[in-house]
Amino acid sequence: MGQFQWNRCWLCLQVVLSALASVCLSQDGTDTIMFLNPPEVPELAYPIQVQYSCREPSVVHLQGLVSFNTGSTLVIFHRWWRCMPGPLKIKLLILHFPDWLVYHPDWSIQVSSWVLTCLLRGLVSRGAAAEPDRSSFARTLVPLNVLSPLSRPFKQHLLCLRWDTEMHWKVFGGRWQCPKENEVATLLSSLYGSTGEHFGITKTLQPYRNEMLEGLRLKAISYPWCAFSMWVLLEEPCRDHLCGLLHHVDSQENYATPSLFLTRSGQIHVQLQGENGLSSAFLSSFTLTLGLWCLISLELKGRMGNITVACTDGHEDPLVYSSEHIFSIAVKMDDTDGYFVVGGGKFVKGIKGFYGPTMYYRSRIPSLNLPDLQVPQLVRMVNVSGWFQTCKEFKLEVDHKIADSCRAVTAKRAESSIDVYTELMLKNHPGSTRAECSTSEPLCKPRRRMVAQMIKILCDKYGTVDPAAVGRALYAAVLRKLITHGSVEVINRLMPPLLQAGCLGDNRALHLSSAFYSSGLAKKQPYKAWQLSLLAAQKDWRLALLRLGHLHHVGDQGVPPDHDLSYAYYSNIAKQTSSDRLRPSSKQTFVESIFLNDEDTLKAQTNENDDIFHWLKLQARNGVADAEQAIARMLFWGQQGVTSDIQTAVRHYERGATRLQDPVSMYDYAIVLLTGQGVPQDVPKAVTFLKKAMEQGFAPAITALGWYYEQFERNYERAAELWEQADLLGNPDAAMNLGVLHLQGLYPGQLVDKVKAYKYFLKSAQRGHLNGGIELAEIWSRGIPGYVAQHPSGAVLWAKWASEQNGYLGTVLRKGLKAHLKGNWFMAMIYYLMSAECGLAAAQFNMAFLCEHNQGGSLNPAFVTQCMLRYYNLSIQSQDPASYALVKMGDLFYEEHTRGKRDLSDAAEMYKEAALRNNPQGWYSLGLLVQEGARLPATLLSELNLLQHYFSDKLTILTTLYQRCRDSNSDEAHLPCTLALLASHLQSVHTIGCSTVKLLSAVAVAVATLSFFRIIPAILRQRSASSQQNSAPSNTRQPTEQEESSGV
Repeated sequence: MGQFQWNRCWLCLQVVLSALASVCLSQDGTDTIMFLNPPEVPELAYPIQVQYSCREPSVVHLQGLVSFNTGSTLVIFHRWWRCMPGPLKIKLLILHFPDWLVYHPDWSIQVSSWVLTCLLRGLVSRGAAAEPDRSSFARTLVPLNVLSPLSRPFKQHLLCLRWDTEMHWKVFGGRWQCPKENEVATLLSSLYGSTGEHFGITKTLQPYRNEMLEGLRLKAISYPWCAFSMWVLLEEPCRDHLCGLLHHVDSQENYATPSLFLTRSGQIHVQLQGENGLSSAFLSSFTLTLGLWCLISLELKGRMGNITVACTDGHEDPLVYSSEHIFSIAVKMDDTDGYFVVGGGKFVKGIKGFYGPTMYYRSRIPSLNLPDLQVPQLVRMVNVSGWFQTCKEFKLEVDHKIADSCRAVTAKRAESSIDVYTELMLKNHPGSTRAECSTSEPLCKPRRRMVAQMIKILCDKYGTVDPAAVGRALYAAVLRKLITHGSVEVINRLMPPLLQAGCLGDNRALHLSSAFYSSGLAKKQPYKAWQLSLLAAQKDWRLALLRLGHLHHVGDQGVPPDHDLSYAYYSNIAKQTSSDRLRPSSKQTFVESIFLNDEDTLKAQTNENDDIFHWLKLQARNGVADAEQAIARMLFWGQQGVTSDIQTAVRHYERGATRLQDPVSMYDYAIVLLTGQGVPQDVPKAVTFLKKAMEQGFAPAITALGWYYEQFERNYERAAELWEQADLLGNPDAAMNLGVLHLQGLYPGQLVDKVKAYKYFLKSAQRGHLNGGIELAEIWSRGIPGYVAQHPSGAVLWAKWASEQNGYLGTVLRKGLKAHLKGNWFMAMIYYLMSAECGLAAAQFNMAFLCEHNQGGSLNPAFVTQCMLRYYNLSIQSQDPASYALVKMGDLFYEEHTRGKRDLSDAAEMYKEAALRNNPQGWYSLGLLVQEGARLPATLLSELNLLQHYFSDKLTILTTLYQRCRDSNSDEAHLPCTLALLASHLQSVHTIGCSTVKLLSAVAVAVATLSFFRIIPAILRQRSASSQQNSAPSNTRQPTEQEESSGV
């Protein structure tokens, strides 16, 4: 018993000592905090007990922290309260974790970024601040287990879903995945033929949407770890100091990391940018091989760069070279700043050759298996290098044949003179022009015999000849044979000499061959057509540039659309079009989009010997200013079938300006005087006429006078004043010139202002100015950071619009129109085919129209259908498609529907588009579809403003459609539409039923009977009054028989 009491006393003493120790410890500066029941996983509402104490007045903080895979951290809740000195205390709190951390994602709970950790943190800090101090006197940290989003429980919502939300959830719900973002950027996926000028492919990269990838990219700006690879075929050495391979331009228009150039010596110059404007560069220790496809690989590993080149012919092992360099500066690379350029750009020309697929590995360095290197499949399919190899061998054969033939001619001429009789016999009875050669010679093979004949003819005529002249003669011979035979069957036989002419340097032959292979008039070979266009475009041939621009714009024949690549071609031909206009010649013709189904426009075509032209000349002599203007315009630009004659056009300008005092003629005459086109340059005289035209308020004259002050007197103040005045009158040239002043910083009293320049260029382009459209396209292709967004598709459309005004394209169109007017269907088809492949909508329409009519039945029916489908379809992709083409496409789709190859909705869509353009055939065809039982969708009826008839019966819709057809103001369509409308009314009467018809007949008979008894008395009274009037005497003298016969 005593022992028990002792133990009890000892226990009480321990408790007292513990309490005293606790008070002393708290007073001596010990702060504590602890979670007594921390949760294992985040829960929506969790009660937690926090034990804490403090020796001085403090603040206790409780925080929930979440970290994501992007490297960011989020505070999901923060609770705090005050703590006073004293013993340990326990506080009960309810923790509320957010739904996206607790529950499975659903229609209301969005998917969050991937959560790496979730921590519960407690702090005791001094002061009364709501935020914890950096130096806390006590802390505790508890990690929570975070389940993956799809492993969490579903939340039982107390709200009902809206109908649209529920349907969206049923269709798309539960399909969570990370947004697909490729860490490999494709700078060029196709092939580009570079002319060695300031044209290339511009690519702009955007930040990652994924926060983790974007975080890594931002960290790599100061320590890049990436790689670039590009395929290049160099045809000629670089002639400039540097030629662009791949370069990066930042937003300040400075070269950025990386920039690769080719030097004159063939070495690769690699330049990188560092902080504070510092840069570093090195040269490769090797040179780029000519005539082979080479893979250039650049690897950046912080401060170290490695460039590797592997060249291959596709058969033997590749030639591999490599250079490594350590930079003395910290390399900086922000790939979203500015833009990348493959090829030539604003500040450097490109190479003369071809660029292949170009890739940028933004955050990794791929491994290269160089011993087994293979060129990409696309490069193999197009096979440009194969053409070069074959063409090189053929050129050697031609050179040998030229040397042998011309040597033989020279030897014959060196022989002794012949008598007069023999000379006359040779002149009157020349020998065969067929080349004499053995079958063992390469050029005597059947497919190359025409080349041998041409070489012999040219050597006999000129004594010596170069291969390019042989190519031109071959192309001319092929055209003559096409005109002579006038049949599709001859095309396949003429393909070998046509390709040989292209090999010898005639780009016209390359383009025509490409058109034949693309259309199927020769054996259809899309890759061969692409190859030939690349070869001609690389030689800067205008029509080939147009064709490739169109090919990459619409993505025809298996080639995917690429606006940046399309713009590279279109910008080239657009610039050429602008410069061509300053050098008018007989090889250029004004582009006129004439459709062959437009009879009125075809009748308006004329020529120098036509009655319309002679009538205009007569009107001009009689002082009609409009006639004088029309004749001068036709002659100067070669319009409406008139051959260009600048000298004669200038005389008409002069006559209109001096005799008629016509402001338009004064302006035109002053321009040719200022530029010296067709007349000696006379600036003072030009200024005199411009001032006279300006006095009559002619806006173009005001603009031209401003140009004089800018170009000849360097008076920018006066020039800007005149251009501002003309701009208010809506003159496109004035807006263009003001844009140039602001772009170059020449506007008086103002600095360079790209935004103002852009606004003026936009205004000028919208008014139809060619150069305004070119400048606008260039700005849209890259954008102005912070002001004008990049707009690649719009840039392509403006550059395309400018390119399609090229005078050389106009000449081909004019040849096609002349052939059609002369009844030469076959040659009209050839010329329109060449133009249609360039992407001109009118030419595509005319090509399909000619195939549709198939004069003489020379085209295969299957080819006719494919031709119409291809070219009508291409033509309706223009901004203002012809309604006739829309109807024809609807008919073709309908025929495919009948064969089970296409849905009927495609045909209805085409007919709807035609109907919206007030084409009666569109309304009529829609009626036929309804008549056959088709149900028109509500969206289609809505666009036609017929949605109120969606639930109506078939006869009501039929009647409405045929009424629209009848009311379309077309004389030709009025009768068939009226008959169709009558048929629908009769059909409605027939469906009423027999009893209803009898009732209506009885009512009609009753109405007719009542009307008869009312009308007959009125008629009798009218006749009685008329007889009384005739019996009354008349004082009017009746004309005699002689007067009647004389018409008096």
